[in-house]
Amino acid sequence: MNSFTVRMARRSALHSWRAIIGWLVFVVLCLGIGSAVGLNSAKTADYRVGEAGRAEAMASEGQLERRSTEQVLISARSGAGLDRGAAEASAKAAAADLIARMERLPEVEGVADPLLSEDGRILMVEVAVKGEERDAKDKVDALVAQTEAVQKANPGLLLEETGSPSISKGVDKQRGDDLALSEAITLPVTLITLLIVFGSVTMAGVPLLLALSSITAAVGLSMVVSHLSPDTGVGTNIILMIGLAVGVDYTLFYLKREREERARSGGRLSSEALVELAAATSGRAVVVSGLAVVVSTATLFLASDVIFSSLATGTIVVVLVAVLSSLTVLPALLVKLGKRAERRALRRAERGKPAPRRMRGEGGGRVWSALLRPATRHPVATLCVSVLAMLALAAPLGGLKITEMSRDTHSREIPAMQVYDRLNEAFPEQRVTHDVVVRADAARSGEVTASLEELAQLTEADPLFTGESRIRTSDDRRISVLELNVPHLGNSDEAYDSLDHLRDEYVPGTVGRIPGADSGVSGDVARYADYPAHQNSKLPLVLGALLLVTFAMALYAFRSVVLGLLGVVLNLLSAAAALGLLVLVFQGSWAEGLLSFDSTGSIGSQVPLFLFVILFGLSMDYQVFVVSRIREAVLDGVPTRQAVLDGIRSSAGVVTSAAVVMMTVFVSFLHIIELASPLVNEGIPTARAAGLPASSPTARPENSVGVLHRLHRPMPPARRP
Repeated sequence: MNSFTVRMARRSALHSWRAIIGWLVFVVLCLGIGSAVGLNSAKTADYRVGEAGRAEAMASEGQLERRSTEQVLISARSGAGLDRGAAEASAKAAAADLIARMERLPEVEGVADPLLSEDGRILMVEVAVKGEERDAKDKVDALVAQTEAVQKANPGLLLEETGSPSISKGVDKQRGDDLALSEAITLPVTLITLLIVFGSVTMAGVPLLLALSSITAAVGLSMVVSHLSPDTGVGTNIILMIGLAVGVDYTLFYLKREREERARSGGRLSSEALVELAAATSGRAVVVSGLAVVVSTATLFLASDVIFSSLATGTIVVVLVAVLSSLTVLPALLVKLGKRAERRALRRAERGKPAPRRMRGEGGGRVWSALLRPATRHPVATLCVSVLAMLALAAPLGGLKITEMSRDTHSREIPAMQVYDRLNEAFPEQRVTHDVVVRADAARSGEVTASLEELAQLTEADPLFTGESRIRTSDDRRISVLELNVPHLGNSDEAYDSLDHLRDEYVPGTVGRIPGADSGVSGDVARYADYPAHQNSKLPLVLGALLLVTFAMALYAFRSVVLGLLGVVLNLLSAAAALGLLVLVFQGSWAEGLLSFDSTGSIGSQVPLFLFVILFGLSMDYQVFVVSRIREAVLDGVPTRQAVLDGIRSSAGVVTSAAVVMMTVFVSFLHIIELASPLVNEGIPTARAAGLPASSPTARPENSVGVLHRLHRPMPPARRP
């Protein structure tokens, strides 16, 4: 009764108002400091991995990197009454007007000459945006305004704008709308669940308010931490989702134990003493389980990936803040509520009214006794059946197909994505571009150019390429880039085959023979291939560290090697079963109508690793609470067999209630289950990349940095794993 958690609870209970005010000041300070320092967002360079990333870094060194671009499609409106000649003349005049307007904008770096589609029906004008490509979406409104002005002046034409900045802006708007919807669903449903558990508006409000205050503080702290680990745009979503779930759960466990001790004492103990008892048991379990989630999530940093680092940072910050709230302000609130309950009980007793009902889940119950009966009577058989059932759920993992989700998987409800599809259809010869980047001494510039020309000639005879190419060289002549067009979508087998031909045959046989030269292939498809490969190379390290730290935490929590090993095995089994179920549902198509989604036939490359780590942490979370009750009974002298049954009965109700709350929160956030794309610079090549003249220097489009995977949105067929 003199542990760290008890001492913190005692101090908070004895100075309750000071603890409550101190917590509020802490939350305000966190948010204020975070707002003052601002959010440090990840830059394009932070996403570079593999050969593609190395090649992009070399291109950037020579200022030959890709730039953000917007494409404006100009065509005749159906029913406008224009013949083909008149429509063509109007489109050219509108394109000239648009180019003149765009070139006057300070946000524009250059505009390419119009490019006519093969069927002669669509004219494309491509505009390059100045500055860091991840910031381009903030500048796109000025471009859209000019497109709308030209559209207004030409009612017989249809002007449609797309491009990475427009798509990124559309994704952000959709994400914001979904987040608002999720908040509107989550808070009422969570409150209703807590009302069912506690039967009291006041008691139900405590977990919710503490969770929301923890989230507020965590958002502020995450802004500060982002200057050490850049934020990729998903930190706030993760903080809100994880924070609401664990914040409510941790408070629920603490509250449950305090009420249980209050009922057991029969009024003989003060509110302060009851809080100390709860701190000695559930309080310690909250700290241990919170630390278990933190250390398991921290293994994501070993993936050496800015997206996983951002996800880990958000999760760790909000869990630590939630644990801190349970150590400081929660005991103070429990004392205040306890004294209020004592006064109400005294008045109720004076009036002869019955005592209120206990919180659901107290004292075991017939339901849990019935569920435990098979394990009580036939433990070995129950164990075998349970393990086999979990293995059956995990079996679909054997057919797991991992793909890197690209812009092609964005929701087609975004208007810019609809235009993007029409753009790809009208200009199929420019759907994908490979960049062969070479760095060598300036004295070898001629030799590099000759080798790149030889490489381009080899691709002209390859049906996987269009035969169109362009070589660019830096001012210091050290860096050269060969752009090769591919007439296939980035998620197609043909696009991947063309990359293989480049890397395995053409590059080694040409520029690869130049002494001292560094070379690499980048581009859309190269990123799709290299990012999952990078993850796979880090997977053994992350999983090995995860198993090790989970065992260490279980050993610390239970003081038993056997229980530590058992905890790791059970966590591994439950996480594998959950991921197997994920594959079964979302990789297949049988549940599309049931859950209102269109399957890609694969799982996003970031999803399995992130979920596996989080599931490990959450499994450990609940395991700590259950096994702690069992261990507590054993230390009190209860026979082990009976202690197991009593421990599960006494904790099953509240653990299930906590799991229901967490599930409710996660289900409400299905609208924003998304990860930030590492694939910046995605899209079709520019007109200049196709070898056409340009009004001024420009570059090819980047990709939008946004959603990788939306469970409830229609998606096209999966590309090659």
